[in-house]
Amino acid sequence: MEEQNSNPPGPQPQHTPNRKPGKKRRLSLYWLYAILAVLLIGFNLWGPSKGSQEKIDQGKLIDLLKNEQIQRIDLVNKETAEIYLNSKGLSAHFPDMTPNKKGTTESPSYTYNIGSLERFEELVQTTQEGLPKPVYINNVSKKSWGWEFLIGWLPLIALILIWVVIFRQIGRGGAGGGQIFSIGKSKAQLFDKDNIPVNVTFKDVAGLEEAKVEIMEIVDFLKNPEKYTKLGGKIPKGVLLVGPPGTGKTLLAKSVAGEANVPFFSISGSDFVEMFVGVGASRVRDLFKNAKEKSPCIIFIDEIDAIGRARGKNPINGGNDERESTLNQLLTEMDGFGTNSGVIVLAATNRADILDKALMRAGRFDRQIYIELPDLVGRREIFEVHMRNLKLGNDVDREFLARQTPGFSGADIANVCNEAALMAARNGKDQIEKQDFLDAIDRIIGGLEKKNKIITADEKKVIAFHEAGHATTSWLLQYAHPLVKVTIVPRGKSLGAAWYLPEERQITTKEQMYHEMIATLGGRASEQVIFGQISTGALSDLEKVTKQAYAMVTYYGLNEVIGNISYYDSSGQQDFSITKPFSEKTAEVIDQEISKLIESAYQEAIDILKDHRDGLTRLAEKLIEKEVIFSEDLEQIFGKRPWDKETESEKLIDKPKEDVSENLI
Repeated sequence: MEEQNSNPPGPQPQHTPNRKPGKKRRLSLYWLYAILAVLLIGFNLWGPSKGSQEKIDQGKLIDLLKNEQIQRIDLVNKETAEIYLNSKGLSAHFPDMTPNKKGTTESPSYTYNIGSLERFEELVQTTQEGLPKPVYINNVSKKSWGWEFLIGWLPLIALILIWVVIFRQIGRGGAGGGQIFSIGKSKAQLFDKDNIPVNVTFKDVAGLEEAKVEIMEIVDFLKNPEKYTKLGGKIPKGVLLVGPPGTGKTLLAKSVAGEANVPFFSISGSDFVEMFVGVGASRVRDLFKNAKEKSPCIIFIDEIDAIGRARGKNPINGGNDERESTLNQLLTEMDGFGTNSGVIVLAATNRADILDKALMRAGRFDRQIYIELPDLVGRREIFEVHMRNLKLGNDVDREFLARQTPGFSGADIANVCNEAALMAARNGKDQIEKQDFLDAIDRIIGGLEKKNKIITADEKKVIAFHEAGHATTSWLLQYAHPLVKVTIVPRGKSLGAAWYLPEERQITTKEQMYHEMIATLGGRASEQVIFGQISTGALSDLEKVTKQAYAMVTYYGLNEVIGNISYYDSSGQQDFSITKPFSEKTAEVIDQEISKLIESAYQEAIDILKDHRDGLTRLAEKLIEKEVIFSEDLEQIFGKRPWDKETESEKLIDKPKEDVSENLI
């Protein structure tokens, strides 16, 4: 078959190689090199003539003067003598040259470099004594206009070129071609169907069903505004995404850019802040100016806390801070005297507590969408999203992995999938198996295994009983987190580790927190029961228990002596306070109650381990032998936990979830 040409007839536009069509050619440094080359060539052409004539010495000059072969002597700038021969001299030295009407040539025949002007004049005069027609010296002044120009203007030209190059490098950071005056331009990147398309959609976002409903309503408004405006409703001007790091705030914004058929401006909060005063406010104005021209559109500001920090809270900087000027301009643009119809601001932060109140009010950010860590069902859906392109084995269970990763964010789960793929490839496997995922989870939680770390037999025994104490107390307490796995293989900075499966609950009682403290102190209690002495291996346990006891006494009001009082400040204003929110007497009482609570939990852990000393010893010996034990081993020693039951989240994991993205859009 003949190949058809899809191009229309007629002359086709020619594109220069390595150059994108429609873009202006930028000034290259090669132009600077070309200008310098031209200057050097001009210096050689227009510089002072060094002469191509033969240079003679003093003896030759005396012979020419005595033989009367010189027509004239021109002393140029009192430095060089140019010797013009007459017809007699030309016939003697240059027989091929024909003299002109004056009996000489247009250019000098010889040149002579004088050392001293007085001695040269004396030499010419004494040599010609007694001659009938002596030759006299003519003083001539010659100037090179090209050389004069280069000497006078070359420093200024070089300064201008250096100035242009420096500001060109500075201007590359800004938009608008990177010119010198574009430093106040917005750095926002524009995503639309004609510029840069985004391939992320709502199907790529899992575990954020409630947030997707709020976001998709905005996208639906931009696609079908009549659906809302016919009832007199107005779309929110701003939406703030708040949540811990790694929960998918930026990913959710990318999905909005992929779903909405409107221009999408993306910029980071730090892009507004520069070393020059007033640049941040100028970039905010330029950003909203461009957005108004392309409305309806969406502006996404990631990490808005970089410029949205509460004003007047930083005592180091005064009121004339550059960030405050940028924030003032942002407040004015979002809901000031002017109108921004069709411009929706989408922002993300994990520090909503430090944002300025004027930025959080209705009319600017009307909606605040809280994106929490995913629950059991959400983690399973996130695993399904990140496993799409993985070659999985038949033993991989997404529900099991979701149960093994409590407290993991979406970014952590993505890291688990990637680490599992890397481990499988490192071991030469063709598929990613269940054990690869478990090893990846262990590595992320505890760190890399250090099997070559030198540990003595006595230290290994202490570590085994320490970890066995944690496992025993957590297994025998009703509200403690059930054990999943215990190992005495060193990982990261720890010599041993225990993995638990915490129950996902929204509220926690005093008894539940107390049982968790007992299980945490079970390691040190085991050392006391078995060896009669304690070691420094419980540092992280003591730190965790101290913080938990302090929270119970001072934050949650779970202490009878202190009472129903909370000294927790959710607004964050106490961060700048020098004094504590309670008196010194109350501080002493708090310290006493925290100590009583911890010591009581420690004593109860000792009592539990004394009552089950045989089981503790068997468990520690098995741990020394295998180095890794699982919940099945504890079930063989202590029996099945009577309190284990299927949680509500585990009941919901088998239920199919309705896809809200297809219902709204």
